[in-house]
Amino acid sequence: MENTLELYHQPYDREEPTVCMDETTKQLTREVIEPLPPEPGRPERFDTLYQRNGVATIFMLFEPLSGRRRVAVTEGKTRLDWAWQVRRLLDEDYPQARKVHLVMDNLNTHGGASLYQAFAPEEARRLLSRLEFHYTPKHGSWLNVAEIELSVLSRQCLDRRIPDGTTLAREIEAWQNDRNNKASKVKWQFKTKDARVKLRRLYPTI
Repeated sequence: MENTLELYHQPYDREEPTVCMDETTKQLTREVIEPLPPEPGRPERFDTLYQRNGVATIFMLFEPLSGRRRVAVTEGKTRLDWAWQVRRLLDEDYPQARKVHLVMDNLNTHGGASLYQAFAPEEARRLLSRLEFHYTPKHGSWLNVAEIELSVLSRQCLDRRIPDGTTLAREIEAWQNDRNNKASKVKWQFKTKDARVKLRRLYPTI
């Protein structure tokens, strides 16, 4: 916990940016009966029936200090899916960065072994040489700013029926571009000294 808190209060460094990563899923649902269009004094109406159309995975990569985010929609959340997102992060999002500090939870797919499973050893080693992992503790997902950003995405964009992955990707891209244009940053206020007071029950008694 303290490692992550200290990281969030480091000054902005283009050579070593801090990026938070998290993923979630979205159930895709088609309408069975066409919604009734809105009328004067009456909103659009939807039937309770729907058809399940699979599940999509949403990867959120967010740099709090710059307000820059990239959201990717995939069919799965395997080691390979995670590895390809990390390579894209390094080679496309931050090609000039010397090292990227990556904050994420300690899921079994989140590690160097996944890169070696997805790529040749030389490529996996190249990627790992530019990464420094920072894992949030168990029950400490509130420390991952990407999870907070996913919550905003869910409220503003995903809180409705979306029929397929193509529509989902298009809607998310529009939301992403709007947020990036506004440069919606996060200024983390909670510090290590605050944790030692407010969360003192987590520390051993000496």
